Amino acid sequence: MMDRGTTDMAVTIGGVRLANPVMPASGTFAEGLSSVVDLNRLGALVTKTITRELRTGNPLPRVAEVDSGMLNAIGIPSKGVPYFLEHTLPLYRQWVPPLVVSISAPSAEHFAHLAAEVSVPGVTAIEANISCPNIEEDGKAFAMRATSTETVVRHLRAATSLPLWVKLTPNTGDMAEVAKAAEAAGADALVVANTILAMAIDLQTFKPRLGNVMGGLSGPAIKPIVLRQVYQCARAVRLPVIGCGGISTAADAAEYMLAGASAVQVGTATFLHPGAMIDVIDGLARFCALHGMASVTELVGAMKREEADEDDVTWAEPVA
Repeated sequence: MMDRGTTDMAVTIGGVRLANPVMPASGTFAEGLSSVVDLNRLGALVTKTITRELRTGNPLPRVAEVDSGMLNAIGIPSKGVPYFLEHTLPLYRQWVPPLVVSISAPSAEHFAHLAAEVSVPGVTAIEANISCPNIEEDGKAFAMRATSTETVVRHLRAATSLPLWVKLTPNTGDMAEVAKAAEAAGADALVVANTILAMAIDLQTFKPRLGNVMGGLSGPAIKPIVLRQVYQCARAVRLPVIGCGGISTAADAAEYMLAGASAVQVGTATFLHPGAMIDVIDGLARFCALHGMASVTELVGAMKREEADEDDVTWAEPVA
């Protein structure tokens, strides 16, 4: 196709207009990155997950490198809401992109209280990390079940008028049903997905490589799995889907958008290359221009799928 010139990179996600569809994944980004990256280039800024209470996190070691990815069991260390409001939030006011605050809580009621507390000027949207353990269901993550997902999202929706993005867990066999439950309860967008539960063992010490034994796998290893989940969720709901999992390059981002994602989050790649998000933005713009797209939104769900015609299928007789 002929190059039609500059591509419009703007997207709207759950009521929030972004200059481009690329943003950090929660937990892989902090204001210190501004010393090496122009944060005003990003589509949005997503904070590290905060909790109401002070948290020290999981025992060491918290991170382990594995083939094609990384294991982490950080445990969401947090200085609490007062510190965030008094110290962290003012820092973000110096940058232009909308600020999305990631929150985590152990129950639907606690989620609602936390959402209300952070619904203050300067916060554009809330990303509810419902991949965390739910104490009301024996520690199983909210997003593992449609019923618990609907309950917590309804509590959140009643507690805040801000756009509500809901981050799902990939550790469920009911991804599409969970997505539908979040939509029905009032979510404005879905983030698909968090890390995949995994572990590794040190063959020298015979000990787990993480102090918490199990942790979350991120990086290129999980991309094909989460890409499939984004595709399933985008077909199941009308909400914008934000793809998150193993995105390192513009090609990765393009795949996610072709599968149905309206935007993407970059995580582990930033640890290896701090400028990864900027590379993804620029590369995605070049990709769209190369394919003659006036807007990056033309990529969303544009995967070409050829389905077999049932009448043309020759069924083989079973061998006796």
